[in-house]
Amino acid sequence: MRYDHLGDTGLVLSRVGLGSWLIFTTKEQDQCNDLHRKAWELGINFYDTANQYHGGDAELAVGEALSPFPRETYVLATKLFWPLSDHPFPTANDRGLSRKQIFNECHKSLKRLQTDHIDLYQCHRYDELTPLDETCWAMHDLITQGKVLYWGVSEWTAAQIEDAHGICRANGWHRPVSNQPVLNLLQRHWEDECFPVCEKNGMGVVNFSPLCQGLLTGKYDDGMPEDSRGADEEFGKWLRPLMTDGTMDKVRSFTALCRDHGLQPAQVALAWCHSVAPVTSTIVGATKLSQLEQNAAAADLDLDPELLGSVESIFAS
Repeated sequence: MRYDHLGDTGLVLSRVGLGSWLIFTTKEQDQCNDLHRKAWELGINFYDTANQYHGGDAELAVGEALSPFPRETYVLATKLFWPLSDHPFPTANDRGLSRKQIFNECHKSLKRLQTDHIDLYQCHRYDELTPLDETCWAMHDLITQGKVLYWGVSEWTAAQIEDAHGICRANGWHRPVSNQPVLNLLQRHWEDECFPVCEKNGMGVVNFSPLCQGLLTGKYDDGMPEDSRGADEEFGKWLRPLMTDGTMDKVRSFTALCRDHGLQPAQVALAWCHSVAPVTSTIVGATKLSQLEQNAAAADLDLDPELLGSVESIFAS
């Protein structure tokens, strides 16, 4: 396993991290425990979740799975923003990035995760209804109190990131040090505008969905497997719209190219993410130990420049 610093901080992350979106709940606690133990044994030290995943149940599952390991051996990240109830807005304060919501959810996450501090606390989306200085101030205070060590953002625009850094500099507050965007060979819309701003401000990128929900593994090359995420009525709703004829032609060309070189498509897709500055760690999901082992191995894969160019050309067309 290789490791990199998160942006210009001293925090070191494994190049592959383990996420929990759509995967882990306390109903699958044994599976969650097994996968986290295997990840830890493979050298993965970065674990990402969110308060909204399964209404907090994912945090409970991850907290229990990580509890056997020394706290200094792993980096624990979680997020907040999305509503956590059906209460009508604006009477509820269980959504967004207000000072009240940030403090409430931080304490709930700490309890669910069985820890006294969150290593990386992330704003799951930008809150248009809360002044940005209020959000920055609250994050700064949590760090000052020792409940959070670093804070970051997810899916924020370049302008929003710049504004946050400007506010933090002006007030002497702790700044956001990470950005968690979607990034894979099929979804690269954040690269041109947002990534240079991250680099300029010393932020690391911890991208999610590097395999485009499994599409880049070749799993769907011959159709929709009955037991796949895409076939699930609820979980497949984000994947199915991506599966156009044009996209699937590119994916099939990509998987064939990888196999011609004796490589697994999933590993090549992950290694491609590692070639994109300023990516520090790539968050994967896994339901099987074999998937996790294969994904973790991608951290040590350096793509030949000629192969990298061929991969780029497939998806540039």
